[in-house]
Amino acid sequence: MRVEELLAAARAGLDRLTPAEAAEAQAGGGLLVDIRYAALRERDGTVPGALVVERNELEWRLDPACEHRAPEATGHGLRVVVFCDEGYASSLAAVSLRQLGLHRATDLAGGFQAWRAAGLPVVRQELLLPDDA
Repeated sequence: MRVEELLAAARAGLDRLTPAEAAEAQAGGGLLVDIRYAALRERDGTVPGALVVERNELEWRLDPACEHRAPEATGHGLRVVVFCDEGYASSLAAVSLRQLGLHRATDLAGGFQAWRAAGLPVVRQELLLPDDA
């Protein structure tokens, strides 16, 4: 199987959300999860209220039965919307969460870039420079 086929199979089982739908899910108590690596968050900013969990820790932090879970991982019925930069890795991550029993997990079509392009809120990271810079 090629990665394109794996991605298509993953997406076939997801009800992927538009940026507006993801914002609505968050407003309704859903959890947005940003799996982008730090350099992208620093470059582009973050979604207010999103939980930041880099991809390599995702399953441990969101499995409600795991001792290393994030406090936000309250149960298997939690609405989780995963996003990456452009909406590719997040599809695979959402399927992994579903395999853990988070049956309402999905992802944001187009990722952070689609969120930003839709004009939804973004918090920019302030770069702190030393006083002598």
